[in-house]
Amino acid sequence: MRLVISEKPSVAQSIAAVIGAKQRCDGYMEGNDYLVSWCLGHLAELASADTYDERYAKWRCEDLPILPENWRFTVSGDKQKQFNILRALMRRDDVDEVINACDAGREGELIFRTVYDMAGCSKPMKRLWISSMEDEAIRQGFADLKPGRDYDGLHQSALCRSKADWLVGINATRLFSVLYHRTLNVGRVMSPTLALIVQREAEISAFQPEPFYTVSLDCGDFTATGNKLKAKSEAESIVAACKDKTAIVRAVEHKEKSEKPPALYDLTTLQRDANRLLGYTAQQTLDYLQSLYEKKLCTYPRTDSRFLTDDMEGTVPVLASIAVKICGTDAPKNLNAGQVCNSSKVSDHHAVVPTSGAGKVDSSALPAGEREILRLVSRQLLCAVGSAHQYAETSVTLDCAGYGFSTKGRTILVPGWKAYLQEQADNPLPELKEGQNVPVPSVSVKEGKTSPPKHYTEDTLLSAMETAGAKKMPDDAERKGLGTPATRAAILEKLVTTGFVERKRAKKTVNLTPSQIGMSLVTVLPEQLQSPLLTAEWENRLKQVERGELESDAFMNGISSMLRELIKTYAPVKGAEVLFPSGREAIGKCPRCGGSVTESKKGFFCENDGCRFGLWKDNRFFAAKKKALTKAIAAALLKDGRVRLTGCYSEKTGKTYDATVILEDTGERVNFRLEFDAGTKKRGRS
Repeated sequence: MRLVISEKPSVAQSIAAVIGAKQRCDGYMEGNDYLVSWCLGHLAELASADTYDERYAKWRCEDLPILPENWRFTVSGDKQKQFNILRALMRRDDVDEVINACDAGREGELIFRTVYDMAGCSKPMKRLWISSMEDEAIRQGFADLKPGRDYDGLHQSALCRSKADWLVGINATRLFSVLYHRTLNVGRVMSPTLALIVQREAEISAFQPEPFYTVSLDCGDFTATGNKLKAKSEAESIVAACKDKTAIVRAVEHKEKSEKPPALYDLTTLQRDANRLLGYTAQQTLDYLQSLYEKKLCTYPRTDSRFLTDDMEGTVPVLASIAVKICGTDAPKNLNAGQVCNSSKVSDHHAVVPTSGAGKVDSSALPAGEREILRLVSRQLLCAVGSAHQYAETSVTLDCAGYGFSTKGRTILVPGWKAYLQEQADNPLPELKEGQNVPVPSVSVKEGKTSPPKHYTEDTLLSAMETAGAKKMPDDAERKGLGTPATRAAILEKLVTTGFVERKRAKKTVNLTPSQIGMSLVTVLPEQLQSPLLTAEWENRLKQVERGELESDAFMNGISSMLRELIKTYAPVKGAEVLFPSGREAIGKCPRCGGSVTESKKGFFCENDGCRFGLWKDNRFFAAKKKALTKAIAAALLKDGRVRLTGCYSEKTGKTYDATVILEDTGERVNFRLEFDAGTKKRGRS
């Protein structure tokens, strides 16, 4: 028997149907000498810190850095049953080979290998590596199974990525959370991405708009404009000079230009267009595309390639005809299949395209999100195989009263690939010749202001993540930027869910802006944790691990060394209480430093770092009198230094009395004493 393990039950069902494993069992399917089961995503994951030592259950700086020598994995309770099923299947005497059919990428490799290793399996491995869930692709994949060991480098890269993220997340998150008294999630890729957003916000806040003025000539059939001017008076003098004058054409230049078709989509470019055109988040686009993949309507989603392999050139016309049907449009007049095929630019998976099976379904019956993504992918295919967009551009310069003006016009010659877009329009100029006099019915001044940088959208942030640090990376670096196509969407979602970034709608656009806590975190983070260049270098080194050019230990040692140095040298930023307010209501001012005193579970304490003033609720002075130190009492003590109490219990007499409690703070210790009305005997001090 051959045991096939996929990532999800739905994928397992598709595979089982193709290879003939039709008998349903508990947690797997069987038939035709195959067993087919699944992992439920990340079935096993790296264990929590307290698994290594019970003291790690509490967050303390003195325990850092936490650097496991022998890494452990755990299976959560809700997935334990499926893990037990997989382990039992691997240990069956009649199973002589295990086939990894998890998603064909870094994470899929990690998911399978972790379960394989935890189950103690040593049976021969094979790898199913496919870019489509269509029946024919599955059959072809099983006919061309790869030795599992061919992907050892990919597994080591995935393991390094997982361990590195664990180390940075556990150590840096605990360090900054403890030092600044609130949970501050820090991540290897998340923090540099947050830094990009904060930096953009700082640029916008620091921007000072400057006014400028342009003079426009209304020439009847067209408008010509002059250069931008800083002084309004200068613009007005030009208007006065040109009024009731005639402009003279000084130069006319005609150029024919063309724009090449775009490449096919990889995941990131699809996410960017889906955000810009449809308003979808990166995660939504990935989810829709993943569903289309599992429904056999699109190819593998988590790809960083924008080309097909050379051997697919013969299938391109068929795929284009399917795309025509999905988009409800005309077929390309000149279909160039060769320009989208280049095996040298395909690594693990080719570009995202519709499958041949997509032509057999009614796309209008799909959920709206999936339908729109399928149409976008199909339209991109039609654009990519189309001919160049050709147009004629006319540039004209004019002179009026000695001042220069210019205008441009465009005429489409061949729509080409842009016929599938709604972005093209003629803007022709009338026939003009050098030396020609042109009447100017009116002249006007238009005032404008320089614009600040724009807030990031998911479209522009994905682009920034993709190119972060690229200019300073070696030219031969295979992977540049922050994260990978497969992980960027999750990074953006985590920034939002942790409260560091907010989505804010402005008209039809949704901007990504940092929250106050997000800006504060970047303010206190050291360079190595917010540097896009350093994180981009780590991504490149992970690729080197995958190719066997770098030992995994060397990569991990670099991460560990950075964390040791961070823990050893980092000093909290002074005055950080301003950056990280607790958000709790202040009940009064600290008598020692003037800071805010707020209520917590155990008492009322000053929020300023370094100030140890506090009024403990579990207080012997108040307990002896059978009185609780309430919020109202604490507030009165902070405001007036005294509070009137009635019904205080006397331990000596067993009776009650009324008195005033006086707060006396020595600067190191908080004391209380009682003050009685005239004629009443004073009692004790604590």
